[in-house]
Amino acid sequence: MQKFQAIIQFTMDDEFMSLVPPHRTYINHLINKNVIDSYGVSMETQTCWITINATDKLAVQKILTKSPLFKYWHVQVEHLFVYDSQHYRLPSLVMN
Repeated sequence: MQKFQAIIQFTMDDEFMSLVPPHRTYINHLINKNVIDSYGVSMETQTCWITINATDKLAVQKILTKSPLFKYWHVQVEHLFVYDSQHYRLPSLVMN
């Protein structure tokens, strides 16, 4: 499995907002299945960043097209060479 970063620019309207709840259900499902590592949205810039585990860029596209919000997106997918975060490290020791 490889890691990819999906960078998504989006536009919003009333229909978009009505599709957010089913979209969040889909994203939560993918997070629970370890397909998505991280998901972030900026309303200020109308940008979304999703870190996805997949075999290739085509698989990432297939995952993203299933979102109810896909028709509002302009998607760029990049293969990640390095991905590091606190979630991949051992917890800090706390000496009592």
